[in-house]
Amino acid sequence: MTDTSHPQTSPPGRPSRPARIALVAVLVVAVVLLGLWLVRTTPWTADASGRGSDRGIAGPGLTVYPAGDRAAAPPLEGRTLDDSDFNLDDLSGQIVVINVWGSWCGPCRAETPGLVRIANATASQGVQFVGIDTRDSLASARAFVKNYDVPYPSVFDPAGKALLPFGSVIPSAAIPSSLVVDRDGNVAARVIGAVDESTLRGVLDDLLAEDDDSTSTGADDPEGDAS
Repeated sequence: MTDTSHPQTSPPGRPSRPARIALVAVLVVAVVLLGLWLVRTTPWTADASGRGSDRGIAGPGLTVYPAGDRAAAPPLEGRTLDDSDFNLDDLSGQIVVINVWGSWCGPCRAETPGLVRIANATASQGVQFVGIDTRDSLASARAFVKNYDVPYPSVFDPAGKALLPFGSVIPSAAIPSSLVVDRDGNVAARVIGAVDESTLRGVLDDLLAEDDDSTSTGADDPEGDAS
């Protein structure tokens, strides 16, 4: 008997099944990469409801918010690694750098020496640093702080409870991340991922310059002169 069967072929102009599967896989990867890019570069500010909007000046991992377009920083309180109470409200009137980290995090280890240098260099200028240590053990976190000679406190947050109010600012999986809070308690900058030392120093220099500008403006204001 003559075999009249023929191998299956795709209709003219239609990709074969393996080609369609490969195309779908490429599209999925493209969507995932686009999502990651948006997470890293989309600026954030919170409206009155606490939801984010897309205002700001963005760079690779960095978003800087103009002075007139900043939202209040999320609340932060808890127990530190040395078992002391911490409340962000106690640092009112100071510039604050909030760094989210974990001793298990490679990029955290890479950025910490730079954070320590800047913290030591700017402390006399009214800049305070605080860490949020997350998904960590107390022993490992304390060893990390000792090893890197970290001079500032860290809120111990193994279960991520202290990070919950930060959900509209920092993606939960984005560790490390950093926020810079101005003297009015508003978010002036956000960094998703490890922060570059020179970049952070530049952000802080700009905030300190804002202080100088406001002081000069007040001094030059004729209405401020005594009559």
